[in-house]
Amino acid sequence: MPDPDIDIAPRRFDADIPDYSDPSGDDFVALARDKVTVRSMQQADLAAMVRIDRKHTGQDRHAYYQRKLAEVMNETGIRVSLVAETDGLPVGFIMARVDFGEFGRAESAAVIDTIGVDPGFSHAGVAAALMSQLMGNLSILRVDTVRTTVSWNDFPLLRFMDHNGFRPAHRLLLKKAIT
Repeated sequence: MPDPDIDIAPRRFDADIPDYSDPSGDDFVALARDKVTVRSMQQADLAAMVRIDRKHTGQDRHAYYQRKLAEVMNETGIRVSLVAETDGLPVGFIMARVDFGEFGRAESAAVIDTIGVDPGFSHAGVAAALMSQLMGNLSILRVDTVRTTVSWNDFPLLRFMDHNGFRPAHRLLLKKAIT
C-alpha cells in the first residue's frame, strides 16, 4: 500500500513535447490570415478599393478600378481576388488572375495585378493575410508560379515581396515609345 505522506504525481510521457493546441502560443505561430478576415472580392468592394487607392496615390482612379473589378468578376475563369476586413470594413485587397499559358508556354501561373492596404492598417498583418490566403488558394488550384511587376524603386513593396519568397524572374520586360 502506498505511503499517504509521499505525493507522487502521475508521470506524463509527453511533458517535453510542445502543446500546439494551446491558444496562448498563437501570437507567435498563427498564420497571418487567421488574424485578419479575408474573403473573396465582390462587386460591392469597388468604393473601398478606390478609397484605399486614393489614400496612396492622391488620385481618384474609379474608372480604372471599375474596369479591373469587371475583369476580375466577369472575364476570368477562376476568381482568386481577395479583400481583407477589420470589423466588417474592407481595409485591403489583392487582385489576381490565373493564366493557363501565355506567350506559347503551357503552365498554370497566377498574376498579381494590384495589392492595396489602407495606410491606417499598415503593419497590422493585412497584406500578409491577403498574400497568405492567396497562396493557399492557388496551392489548392495547383498553380505552379505567381508573377507580378513591381517598380524598381518601390522599396517597401519590394521588401514585402522578398519577405514572401518572390525573386526576380528570368524574363526581360521590353518597352518602346510610339512616336
